[in-house]
Amino acid sequence: MAAVPNFNPHCVIWFGRPSRREQDLLSAAGWRLRIADPARDVRVGMRGEDQVIGLVDLRCGVAEGLEALERQVNDHADLPLLALTSERTPDEAAAVRRILSACGERLVAPLNTHQLGQALAAFDQTGLAPVEATGLVGQSPPMLEVHAIVHRYSRVDLPVLITGETGTGKELAARALHERSSRHRGPFVAVNCGALPPSLVQAELFGHERGAFTGASARRIGLFESADNGTVFLDEIGDLPMDAQTNLLRVLQEGTLERIGNSHSLRIDVRVLAATHVDLEKAVAEGRFREDLYYRLDVLRLAMPPLRDRGEDVELLARRFLEEFREQHAVTARGFSAAARQALRAHRWPGNVRELLNRVRRAAVIAEQALIGPADLHLGDGHAGGPGLDQRREQAEREAVLSVLRETGYNVSASARRLRVSRVTVYRLCRKHSLTLSELR
Repeated sequence: MAAVPNFNPHCVIWFGRPSRREQDLLSAAGWRLRIADPARDVRVGMRGEDQVIGLVDLRCGVAEGLEALERQVNDHADLPLLALTSERTPDEAAAVRRILSACGERLVAPLNTHQLGQALAAFDQTGLAPVEATGLVGQSPPMLEVHAIVHRYSRVDLPVLITGETGTGKELAARALHERSSRHRGPFVAVNCGALPPSLVQAELFGHERGAFTGASARRIGLFESADNGTVFLDEIGDLPMDAQTNLLRVLQEGTLERIGNSHSLRIDVRVLAATHVDLEKAVAEGRFREDLYYRLDVLRLAMPPLRDRGEDVELLARRFLEEFREQHAVTARGFSAAARQALRAHRWPGNVRELLNRVRRAAVIAEQALIGPADLHLGDGHAGGPGLDQRREQAEREAVLSVLRETGYNVSASARRLRVSRVTVYRLCRKHSLTLSELR
């Protein structure tokens, strides 16, 4: 078996037919994907700067294209290879052995589907943190898309506006963007703009000189200056006062700032990430937010999905939160009962991930049995948080519309045909369930 090459590939050529889920997983892990479908039997071209690994999908049968696949692999004789295998008939097994033999020393390892992620990780020698290592956990389609966007946006040094409901993990997304970027060795400074006293916003962000105002007994380095060569995350950017917005615009446009009480410009090198749960376009229209600053911040956009749209991520996160809590506290709870898991799936989670975290921690403390029940979570019958029949219907309708939109690439006409409704109805359903097509796309 060949040793893993000492290089950092960024692209997978998939010889075969990956499923939609496999494509999403690769994208979420930061890999570009190019598909060499044996049914087309064409050579996949490569740019000169590409660093590539081949993945030979041997799960198809002889009739489905193993011979064509073998020709395609032989056309790319310079690629290191991984191979996906599965159980098959004797005839197919013989064809697979022949292909694997032809791969020779280029073959790193034969794998099954579950080993794919681990094998590809062995080739990623960037030293950058995996997205999940930053706490941004999830394997649902919306979160795989977030992971993919984080990898894509981390490669460029541009501002990102992170949107989403309260509690969806906007700061975790910002931290993931920083940890995956070329600035990951520099500081990450998070600022909650809504928590800063209006009279001290300027001094906190940009610093001040001694004697600049009453109480300024010494020079203070501002948060932007302390983040030089790193990243500043401005949470709840919509709460920033107008005068501070003007100075922030200067930082973005010119890369300079002035401490209060000093007219000398200081050059700084920071990447600005901003987050909001309010509609900044509406704030601009109402004169509460500078239009020029809005466009400077909204270069790239990352929309964090609400927890109610993340399917099985709810249980995944609940188990993670319980495990982390048990590592620090001696509690009886070890897991969740079937009824609790059902209640977790049915709840609408208006407070999103933050609400889930608090409910799990509280349940871990008050639960008297090894398995947490719905009552421990304050979910289900007898609790205000429990969803009724109408609420479950609303949730099912929203999930159905969102699923069809994703499958059609957010094409309204195609979605209307699949749902067998009019385009007007699709738009109405989007408004009803707060699905903003421009952000989803």
